[in-house]
Amino acid sequence: MNASMSNKKHNKEVELIIGNSNSNFSGVTSTMLQLLSEQQKLINLRVMGKHNLPDESLNIGFLQVAKMCKTPLLDGRFRIFHARRVDEMIQALTLKYIFRAKIKIIFSSAAQRQRSLSTFWLTDRMDAVLAMCKASASYLRRKPDAIIYHGVKDDVYIPPENKAEAWQALDLLPVTTQKGKFGIAILGRVREQKGVHLFVKGCIKVLEQYPDYTAVVVGSISSSNTDLVKSLKTEIEQAGLSERIVFTGEQNFADIPKIFSALSLVVALSDNEGFGLTMLEAMSSGAAVLATEAGAWPEVIRSGTDGYVVPVNDLSAIVDKMNLLLSDQDKLVQMGINGRERVLEHYSVKREAKQLVEFFRTLM
Repeated sequence: MNASMSNKKHNKEVELIIGNSNSNFSGVTSTMLQLLSEQQKLINLRVMGKHNLPDESLNIGFLQVAKMCKTPLLDGRFRIFHARRVDEMIQALTLKYIFRAKIKIIFSSAAQRQRSLSTFWLTDRMDAVLAMCKASASYLRRKPDAIIYHGVKDDVYIPPENKAEAWQALDLLPVTTQKGKFGIAILGRVREQKGVHLFVKGCIKVLEQYPDYTAVVVGSISSSNTDLVKSLKTEIEQAGLSERIVFTGEQNFADIPKIFSALSLVVALSDNEGFGLTMLEAMSSGAAVLATEAGAWPEVIRSGTDGYVVPVNDLSAIVDKMNLLLSDQDKLVQMGINGRERVLEHYSVKREAKQLVEFFRTLM
């Protein structure tokens, strides 16, 4: 076999297996899917688990992986198994030690919470561990081999030519609702841990002073949170703001970039986060941001430049910063421009994919 034929065969070999064990569409799933299209350009990969895959031809079963990985690649390198969840670490270790798969296992840790002893035990058996930001690194017992920040698709989350026109064109609110000139929002599952109640209470306190703005809560409402929403809607109605603070319910995933693009301010007020892509998606879309000191947000957002970061569960600080943001439209617009530039420079998904693949190749 000549060298060119050998190289072609090497290029067709699967080098990377990505864990995909959770059927729910979570933040971890979103991160994995955003990376897929970019990683495919750099390395031949398969995904172990068909959940939410846009292209099911990428799916590979556990036993298929076990069979494929009995031997290393043709040039002797080991394949990489990339795990992002505890059960994916277990799957990978089972492949390695029970099925004798020739793989190197990498675990990406985004969570900012104390780990169980069993999770520490599993993590200690990884060939390498990555952290998604400095904050998540601090919760690891072992020092991460690298910190690689998440990125977003800056060619999907894009700013419009005109925010006011984009907001007016957005088919999000009931036809009877007065949209106002601009939109502000909190996006994600509607629950207290995400700070939805703080967003609503903050809007009740400030929106009367800023008639050009309408606030929306975008996200699914589970049965366990219907009482919370009912209580918040009562507060909104009592404040006379039922047409200016609106719960939209869950929206089609394909429409989310368009929603971000139309917003002037995006707020994220979680008690805790793993990483929190919402703020990067907002910044990439040219929106100013207001976030709590959770996830990677204090590391990503330049307070006073892209928006503001406030302490967790601090309503007075939220109200103060919302007033600052909404009282100066020109500054709000500039913050959106600044955020977009920051994403392009430091937080694109292309950069993340490139750094990950480069790291994988150092271990193979």
